[in-house]
Amino acid sequence: MTFEEKDIIYPPVHPGTDRTFIRFYDGELDLNSIFYSAEKDTLPKRIFVTDTTVASLASLKGFVDFFRGEDFSHPKIEAGFIGKRGKDILLILGAGEPFKTIESVLAIVKTALDAGGQRSAVFVGIGGGVITDMTAFAASIFKRGAHCELVPTTLLSMVDAAIGGKTGCDFDSYKNMIGSFFPAQKIHICPSFIESLPQHEYRSGMAEVVKTALLYSPELYEKLEKYPEILNDRKNPLVGEAIRICVNAKAKVVEQDLTEKNIRMQLNLGHTFGHALESMCGLGVVTHGDGVAWGMARAADLSQRLGLCTKEHANRVKSCLASFGWETEPVHPEMKKKYGNNEEEIARILLNAMKKDKKNSSDKIRFILQENVGETVITEVPEQDILAVLK
Repeated sequence: MTFEEKDIIYPPVHPGTDRTFIRFYDGELDLNSIFYSAEKDTLPKRIFVTDTTVASLASLKGFVDFFRGEDFSHPKIEAGFIGKRGKDILLILGAGEPFKTIESVLAIVKTALDAGGQRSAVFVGIGGGVITDMTAFAASIFKRGAHCELVPTTLLSMVDAAIGGKTGCDFDSYKNMIGSFFPAQKIHICPSFIESLPQHEYRSGMAEVVKTALLYSPELYEKLEKYPEILNDRKNPLVGEAIRICVNAKAKVVEQDLTEKNIRMQLNLGHTFGHALESMCGLGVVTHGDGVAWGMARAADLSQRLGLCTKEHANRVKSCLASFGWETEPVHPEMKKKYGNNEEEIARILLNAMKKDKKNSSDKIRFILQENVGETVITEVPEQDILAVLK
């Protein structure tokens, strides 16, 4: 059998925008001043997306109430609420990881379609990583690409999830299996949101702060290492400093590697272990940050086992994580709770979940490991070494 071949050469696919403007706001939050300071007739249609938790915040009352009508004729704020404000639309979804589904993404798309949205429409996600991921994903697939802005409301989404254009949703109990790279045109960071976070959400975000410090800022890592009390001191200037350091560090990485072909992989420190834990415990049982923190402890042990770092470094990392209250033991209590005390079986369950991780490019499992703070290695690891640090 013979054949002739003809190739078609394409330019790189455009990710929706060629730059992202990140704005840091001081003082009390005022979304009305952010989004309604200009004449409404000159603005494109906006589809605002949030969840029941964020929509109920006192700081958002003035913004949300405008979508309920002057006489508050719209029903109470609940999942499924759709309100209008001129040509703009507000959609409120259920809160939390269980709602990070393709059905929620399609609900955003349907809302935009029903409102007569065109490709000029702007999808605005106001929330944590779940909302920002799904809103940006909906924008990326709506009529092959609309516009997107994000207002991250959690520490985790400010320092990580909203930055860099990773979008998507969970599928079939696995984290972020469907998605795209589609950066927001603007990201509005209002640190005052942090004061209203439940403690578990604030703590979850702090894990990503520690991760970024381990990767790119030894100075910040030393400050966090010495002051784990920051978990109970949200107004400390170190919080604002940490947010800016993390945003700048991630921005520098994604400018060089948007679609995670090389150095952006470093940002997955702790995530291969952590995502497996989240998936196998049941999405939402272990917060993303708690999963990543446990994953960083496992990565430290794996680094030591492979001879990449000293025992002293591995212990230093685990000691820091433990001082924040994160689990650092090989077998996570939630896995025992669900699967019993057979450590060999638990290790195998987690290993099999890791094999489905979208970050792997072959049958082998890729890990982000460290030789020291700020010294990072990307490598594929044999199964026996992975199992050894999970039991």
